[in-house]
Amino acid sequence: MTNKGMASYQLLGDIVNSRAVDDRSRLHRDVVGALGAVNAEVSGIDGLDVTVGDEFQGRYRTLGAALDAALRIRLHLLPPVDVRIGIGYGAVENLDDTGRLQDGPGWWAAREAIEGVESSARRAGLRSLRTAYRGAAEPATEASVNAALVCQDQVIGSMPERPVRILHRLLLGDTQAAIAADEGVSPSAVSQQVRAHGIGAILHAHDLLKGMS
Repeated sequence: MTNKGMASYQLLGDIVNSRAVDDRSRLHRDVVGALGAVNAEVSGIDGLDVTVGDEFQGRYRTLGAALDAALRIRLHLLPPVDVRIGIGYGAVENLDDTGRLQDGPGWWAAREAIEGVESSARRAGLRSLRTAYRGAAEPATEASVNAALVCQDQVIGSMPERPVRILHRLLLGDTQAAIAADEGVSPSAVSQQVRAHGIGAILHAHDLLKGMS
């Protein structure tokens, strides 16, 4: 159980257009599987878990870890499932002895972030937006992180399926040669995809973001 009033980074997510999915049991299994995979890849205070309906959540000690988890969740599910994710910083208080019922400014900030994503994505120029951050002590930090997330989501949102798979595999540490073999293409074709779709830039930006304390 976490300490009363402990400040941390909360991640709150939901599924985009979930009501349009016919096989909701399969959707649930896919989301649970993706969250389990990310829990094995990124250490958190409280592991990612499905909460109510189409929502899931987790908690992290650093902003970098929360941002790392957010991108990995999306890439584990794309395509065909996409998610919105809000990350919020602030104190969290346990409301019971189990530590499973929580409240506080940290969760309020995460809720504000995900609602902001949903609202902003209704604008034509931000339709690809899926991730946002709220609650930084320094407004400049919040603005800088959100600027990077807008660009990240725009690039990912414009990618065909194969570049998304390549991005995910590279994020997991696979080599371009191994990816090429699995995709049934040459290593040079994978390199061309990396260059043509901004995959290298996304990975470099992500390395910078996940290093944030």
